[in-house]
Amino acid sequence: MSEFTSTKPYMIRAMHEWCVDNGLTPHLLVAVDGQTRVPMAYVKDGEIVLNINYSATKNLQIGNDAITFSARFGGVANELYVPMHAVRGVFARENGQGLFFQPEPEESGAQVGEAETEEPALDADENKKIEPAEKKPFLKLVK
Repeated sequence: MSEFTSTKPYMIRAMHEWCVDNGLTPHLLVAVDGQTRVPMAYVKDGEIVLNINYSATKNLQIGNDAITFSARFGGVANELYVPMHAVRGVFARENGQGLFFQPEPEESGAQVGEAETEEPALDADENKKIEPAEKKPFLKLVK
């Protein structure tokens, strides 16, 4: 059986559409890495917030692998490329409602297809292994 595609790009497109339909301004929170092409002068603490409203962008494409568009920063046109794994959230500027995502394995140092493993801790009282709780991905809705 083949793997399913990520739900992340679909959620981003839906949140973008919801913002536009309600007269709100959609913004992306992006963790900048070596694959991300954004104006570095606007990056703070390794992150950048981008206005992705149609009035602020040109040729906005929210694909399954990346988000691409042109935007002006300080009057200078820039071509932006945001890989999907770098997107930390999409939200409305006016009220903060949106979706925020957990970091994906691509940027935590693991290779694609390589699972991260943790050594089980030892229980001091019983001197036996305690298995770590299974980490499940989740989405956080901010209201």
